[in-house]
Parts: sequence; C-alpha cells; structure tokens
Amino acid sequence: MTRALITGITGQDGAYLAKLLLEKGYKVFGTYRRQASTNFWRLHYLKIINKIDLISADVLDSTSLYRALQKSNPQEVYHLAAQSFVGASFDQPIYTSDVTGFGTVRLLEEILKFNNKIKFYQASSSEMFGNFQNTIDENCCFKPRSPYGVAKVFAHHITNHYREAYKIFACCGILFNHESPLRGLEFVTRKITYELSRIKYKKQKKFKLGNIHAKRDWGFAGDYVEAMWLMLQQKNPDDFVIATGKSHSVIEFLEKAFNIADLGDWQNFVEIDEKYMRPKDIEHLLGDSSKARSTLGWKHELSFDDLVSLMVEKDLEFSTK
Repeated sequence: MTRALITGITGQDGAYLAKLLLEKGYKVFGTYRRQASTNFWRLHYLKIINKIDLISADVLDSTSLYRALQKSNPQEVYHLAAQSFVGASFDQPIYTSDVTGFGTVRLLEEILKFNNKIKFYQASSSEMFGNFQNTIDENCCFKPRSPYGVAKVFAHHITNHYREAYKIFACCGILFNHESPLRGLEFVTRKITYELSRIKYKKQKKFKLGNIHAKRDWGFAGDYVEAMWLMLQQKNPDDFVIATGKSHSVIEFLEKAFNIADLGDWQNFVEIDEKYMRPKDIEHLLGDSSKARSTLGWKHELSFDDLVSLMVEKDLEFSTK
C-alpha cells in the first residue's frame, strides 16, 4: 500500500487530494497546524475525517516536519501548505514569504535527510507569471505582482534546484485558479456564491467586491488534484501547467451565478469598494495545459458553467442548514 503525506490537508486541495488518494487505495497522512480552533470541516464534508491519519506540524518548524515524515514514512509527499490568499500577502509579506516560500525548502531539507527517494509535489501557482497577456505555458517568464507570487517563484525554483542538485523526484504543478464549494470565503468565487445565498434567503441585501474586471482561467479543484497525482506517477519528474484554456471575468462569474440563483441583475446587489482592491493586481490569466494533456493524459472535466452551478447550488444548500 502506497503511503502519502499531504501538508495542508485541511485546505480545499488537500481535502480533495486525500479523497482521491483514498479511492486509489493509499494510506493517507496529513499535516495540520495546531491552533485554538482547528478547521477540519472540509474533511468532514467529504466524509474522510476518520480515514486519514492527522499529524500536527508547521512549515515554520523543521523539527515538526521531520517528525511528520517519521510518523508517515511516505513514498509520496504533496506539499500544499501555504499562506495561499494573494490579498493577505500584501498585508503579511514576511509571513507569506516564510510560510509559502521558505516552508518549501524546510520540507525539502527534511526529505533529503529522511529519505531522498520520496517523490515530492510542489504546489506552484499561475500567480508567478503576473500580468501576461498571452496564453501561458511552462516556458513563459515569471513576473509576479504580489508577495504571494514572489514566494511561489522562490518555492518553484528551490524545488527545481533540489531535483537537479540532489536528484529528488520533485515535480511542480503550476495550477491556474481552481475553485469548488470547499473554497475559502476570502476567495472571490466562493465569496460571490456564499453572499448570493444569503441574499437569496433574505439574510442580507448586498455585498462588496474589488476588481470585478479581472479575468481568470477557472477550473474545478476536484479535477486539478488528479493532475498532482499523475505527475508523481511518471517515469521522470517535470513541471506542468494545469489549466482549462479558457478565461472568464469576475463579471461573467457574477452574471452566471445570479442567473442560476434566479436573483436577476447582480448589479442590484454588489457594491465596489476600494478596500478590496489590491496594490497590484493581475488583469488576465490564461493557461495552456497541452503538455499535461499529452504527457499525463490529464484533462479537466467540469466546465466553467458547471463549476459556477455546482458552487451556487452547494452554497444555497449550506444556507438552508
């Protein structure tokens, strides 16, 4: 039985990945950061909380990472733990750099000490590219526009360094925006569907957003975690862009979401607030996953329309409970 360790298992991607690996017969371990109120709701939602072994660890603490490796003794490590909200990185640049950037090298160092035969997955990000007007593939240059993006660039390059210098089987998945009903409320897609559901059931009248003209290549997180797994099943390690190849604006997301909820014109319920504008934002992201399709045999299943429908329907369901 293959043993896998997932850092950040309590997040959206960690939960979906754990579910996928369990379905494939893996023994799954996951790290979580011990705090006053630990958030396991995603694992409960997917009904896998009792099927995984949880280990308290922190990417800021190398010793705890080594202990997690000892307890799990994995063949595969999926490194998803990070400060992953771009907006927060402007307010917490040092913390973001330490967790999202240096957290990766801490884990790689401990893997090197514990067992350099472990296969390693690094969660890289489309935010590394910054404002890139054309379609993005693995050969495009990084020009990040946020502390989060900068930290991810470091994590990406250090992973490549360990692959080349120490022959660790290390892959970077350059994932474009991927959403689901398990997305955090701080992310614009989930904020829209959550706030919309509250409006639908008369719990509030309006909500506020920032840059609604930004365009993103949005996919379904449940599809994207399969790409993570596929990367570690290849003969040789490599980096892959994971995206749908179609870009949509926040306005388009709003229009579809409000139509699905039968609430009419979204402009009657949304206010633009400068507070939610970032100092530097990316206006357009569009990915080319041709390499992943040809090499991994991966493709996304859920369309943009179906993704919006899924998220709206689930938040409407949540709001009735």
